[in-house]
Amino acid sequence: MMSAVFAAHREQHAPDEAIAELWGRLGELGLVRLTGSEESGGSGAGWPEAVELLRAAAWHGVKIPLAEHDLLACWLLETAGLEIDDARRTAAVLDADGVARGVPWAADSERVVLLWRDGSGGRVADVDTTSLAVTAGHNNAGEPRDDIRASLAALSGNPVPATVVEQFMQRAAMVRAVQVCAALDRILELSVAHARERIQFGRPLAKFQAVQNLVADIAAESALARAATDGALAEALRSGWSSSHLYFLVAVARSCAGHAASVVVRNAHQVHGAIGTTLEHRLHEFTMPALSWRSEYGSVAHWDQMLTEYATAAGTEGLWALATATDN
Repeated sequence: MMSAVFAAHREQHAPDEAIAELWGRLGELGLVRLTGSEESGGSGAGWPEAVELLRAAAWHGVKIPLAEHDLLACWLLETAGLEIDDARRTAAVLDADGVARGVPWAADSERVVLLWRDGSGGRVADVDTTSLAVTAGHNNAGEPRDDIRASLAALSGNPVPATVVEQFMQRAAMVRAVQVCAALDRILELSVAHARERIQFGRPLAKFQAVQNLVADIAAESALARAATDGALAEALRSGWSSSHLYFLVAVARSCAGHAASVVVRNAHQVHGAIGTTLEHRLHEFTMPALSWRSEYGSVAHWDQMLTEYATAAGTEGLWALATATDN
């Protein structure tokens, strides 16, 4: 059902067209707040269902803030005990100056859920977007990524534990890992189809060993990224996002997905040749988001550095235990 909704939308519209219409359709199906509690007006589903929804949107190249609204903004409101209405939302973490940069879909949202550190904990406030200073921007995939500024002195907000701030960043990082993996899987599908259908020198590209090697590397890197992401997500759900090893596993997932994106995008464009660089071909609908998403909520270098610090702290005697341990 999820895939069919996005497929039907893409048959009639470009990736970023008629989003309000699609949002209404998803709302009718109970997919806009898929993981929200039924008591607060949500559908009562969980992350496994939400992940399938995100994968379906990314697979069809639809640009829509489902994760930002449901898994981040509305989750924060529920966690902080704040009321939730039907307004479209996104979420942002403010720094000490009340600034957040590269906020997804801020200018396109009716309200922004703000999270900031306050002493030993944090605070959450649900504010009207018009009350914020918003500077519009976009990532390289053309998705809205806006800078916002709020007056911390004018905000009260509800208090939340420091663990909420940490979990927000983990959830946001996982969202992007899931989306990157979905884009890589679609790139693999496009590359396999093109190699089979494109005839060069009297035979399909798939018959050339060099092309086979390129596609094999795409498949291997995509599978590695997906396995790392699925492993981190499984531990998050098993432990209720409280595992002491979760941050390490998220770092593994984001590092694997980030490096995989480089290989997959490079090889896919080599397989497709010149046609893959045109706006008419759909390849860019997945390669550009994959490269953009891998740098959001922590760059590849950031996650690599985290892994380096974990490995250094574990030392030669503890490295195997670090890589294999989970909380019981």
